[in-house]
Amino acid sequence: METQQTFQVLIADESHLSFAQIICDEMASSAKARGTGIAKRSPEYIQLKMREGKAVIAFNQDGVWAGFCYIETWGHGEYVANSGLIVSPNFRKGGLAKMIKRKIFDLSRQKYPEAKIFGLTTGLAVMKINSELGYEPVTYSELTQDEAFWAGCKSCVNYEILMSKERKNCMCTAMLFDPKDHYQPQETKEFFEEKKSVLERLLRFKQWKFLQPFLNKDSKDKDGKPANKSKKLFQQIFNF
Repeated sequence: METQQTFQVLIADESHLSFAQIICDEMASSAKARGTGIAKRSPEYIQLKMREGKAVIAFNQDGVWAGFCYIETWGHGEYVANSGLIVSPNFRKGGLAKMIKRKIFDLSRQKYPEAKIFGLTTGLAVMKINSELGYEPVTYSELTQDEAFWAGCKSCVNYEILMSKERKNCMCTAMLFDPKDHYQPQETKEFFEEKKSVLERLLRFKQWKFLQPFLNKDSKDKDGKPANKSKKLFQQIFNF
């Protein structure tokens, strides 16, 4: 594995169309290696995102492709998803994923300043990066209900689980950044760091019921909401 790499993260355009196939291949290979689901995308779809200026692409100092991510919109721009995050195996664990997520997040905020930005992930590393950007774990009910979005899950190996749960839960964790109502990034980062060992077990097994003894659901503020912010976030992510 290469270390001490310098990367350039750019807004993708037509000059990068030739990388679409390798991006799709790496997405599929990575999902297979992890044994997790992924909504498949075609090279033509990736190229469309590049042409629209709704994707970011990364290269190392030698011009070798290193990573990618793109923007999708739902509900007439009310919701935005930063999808398809992928880093080449040669450049992982060097901070590049965080760089790409920051770039695509900033691009999303620029293009859709009023939109809620959300994501679904089975990975603790992505959850950590999202938390540092200000994302909060939420229930699936807070995501877009656009049928086109959920149709994209049909190619995921966990689609039957999703449908058996009536789209209320699945193997993925839902996270959301709401520009009108959100915690500060420092708060969500601290929450993640405090609870990451628990989250790792829950992501692996989805046995959230074992957390119930540790949450005092009777602890409410004057508005009837959970008084403790960490408890509130746990209640959101595990559908309490």
